[in-house]
Amino acid sequence: MVSQAEKFTAAAPGARANPDGLAALRRLRRLADLLDTRFRIPGLPFRFGLDGLMGLLPFAGDSASLLLSLYIFVEARRAGVRKRALLRMAANIAIDFLVGLVPLVGDIFDIAWKANRRNADIMQVDLIATGRIARQTSQRAV
Repeated sequence: MVSQAEKFTAAAPGARANPDGLAALRRLRRLADLLDTRFRIPGLPFRFGLDGLMGLLPFAGDSASLLLSLYIFVEARRAGVRKRALLRMAANIAIDFLVGLVPLVGDIFDIAWKANRRNADIMQVDLIATGRIARQTSQRAV
């Protein structure tokens, strides 16, 4: 599967690359993987992470997952992600949290939605678009 970042071809002209942005992206990709896709049950075609497991605990699990998702959001902001991308990330977090509160349906949704992976992709595309990281180095971050 081709990520959004691999579809993007050029960095913004005149922008300066930021090695801290790349380090943040790598760190947040690892966290997003842990939260959304770390585990697989043999024989089943989907992956899940701690977000889906924490969602099984009513409200407390969803709240803990929300805090971890907000950490990704705050780190993306610190790395220089633009407001438009941050708004998309916030929408993903809100959808994940609010639907996740619904018993059973929310648990299934938590496993399928993968808001943290989506947000890591949004962050990567935005950092490439603004030239904060180079496209070549960002592909090694995933």
